[in-house]
Amino acid sequence: MSKKGHPKNTKNKSKHTKLMTQKKNKLKSEKELRKERLKAIVAKSKEAQ
Repeated sequence: MSKKGHPKNTKNKSKHTKLMTQKKNKLKSEKELRKERLKAIVAKSKEAQ
């Protein structure tokens, strides 16, 4: 027989997935920012030469 009452562990799961998506998005945005900065540095160095 299944348990009666509120479903077990749904709050923690939803909280965890929310936090993990935040983390993934943060890492992705940081990676893109690094790429942009690198491109800017490379362009500046080519311009100087």
